[in-house]
Amino acid sequence: QVYLVESGGGLVQPGGSLRLSCARSGIFSINRMGWYRQPPGKQRELVAWITSDGTTYYRDSVKGRFTISRDNARNTVYLQLNSLKSEDTGVYYCNARAGAIDYWGQGTQVTVSS
Repeated sequence: QVYLVESGGGLVQPGGSLRLSCARSGIFSINRMGWYRQPPGKQRELVAWITSDGTTYYRDSVKGRFTISRDNARNTVYLQLNSLKSEDTGVYYCNARAGAIDYWGQGTQVTVSS
């Protein structure tokens, strides 16, 4: 069974923190795992990714605030979100890329508001 399941979203005040988790199953030969987000009324955008050898990438607006990591034993990827801003609000999606195939989770809502 193939799945990606995100968890950990919620409502947080500006400056707060959240940790998102993405558990995967049934997907093999993964080149990289990533997190995307879709702000309200905007297109989906890449937030961060991590490759099988541990190389990471972050979009400029989250550098120094977000950290992507993985636990291979648990088949789980995490996104630690610190110093959250209102512009970080959106639905966060987990992505797994295996060759030319992209797999997606159902998304988890992150709302940053006072």
